[in-house]
Amino acid sequence: MWLRLRQIAFVAEELAPVSDLLIDVLDLQVCFNDPGVGNFGLHNALFPAGNQFIEVVAPLDPAVETAGGRYLSRRGGDGGYMVITQCESEVPRRSRFEALNVRLVSDFVSESFVNMQLHPKDTGGSFFEIDEARGPGAHDIDGPWHPAGPDWRAFPSGQVTAISAAIMACDDPVAVAARWASIAEIPSGDGNVIDLDNAQLRFVPITDGRPEGLSELDLAVRDPDVALAAADRRGVRTGDRTVTICGVRMNLLAG
Repeated sequence: MWLRLRQIAFVAEELAPVSDLLIDVLDLQVCFNDPGVGNFGLHNALFPAGNQFIEVVAPLDPAVETAGGRYLSRRGGDGGYMVITQCESEVPRRSRFEALNVRLVSDFVSESFVNMQLHPKDTGGSFFEIDEARGPGAHDIDGPWHPAGPDWRAFPSGQVTAISAAIMACDDPVAVAARWASIAEIPSGDGNVIDLDNAQLRFVPITDGRPEGLSELDLAVRDPDVALAAADRRGVRTGDRTVTICGVRMNLLAG
């Protein structure tokens, strides 16, 4: 069985400022705004990053309670929200969830897509999602991806060619890594690393005082110096090769 990192989701208090930074600093383009997330009191934007995606969600009305709003309150502001992976078949994955007593927060099945969002209290670290794409070319490396809309390939991914790692800050990184590895049925190397087919998941100690969550990404970027210069202009450069957008540190690696 294979498992790929296909999408990362951020949650923001306001959608437009974060989208503007992703466009300006990383030269990303919005490929889709999903009206379906309005059912959860949210609005969003999807950005292709190679054949993967960065999503930003934000409450439509801060006065209305939503899951996204509660997550913002829990983590003290904008930040990483979800790690979304793609599997080849839902069937063995569901059997594994049942064996480990992992509950599903969201369970959506259609002809083109299966969405299985795991309960964070059963995983630790962050929201972890395992989805299946269905239909012609569904298992291709750049195959269809329902959350990104029907025409995402028409939108260039700008500077970012790949999301090569997602890093979760955890109270107990080794324990959370072991839990995710057991769910994914992939051994955790060095105690805190899971090697997916196209990326790494890494689990590290909390250093910023925030509760557990998706805290950092490694991004393969065509020209890091250009992106860093843009980050300097916008005041979001936070390290030698690091920018911080939506409360998530992004390490820009040449690639």
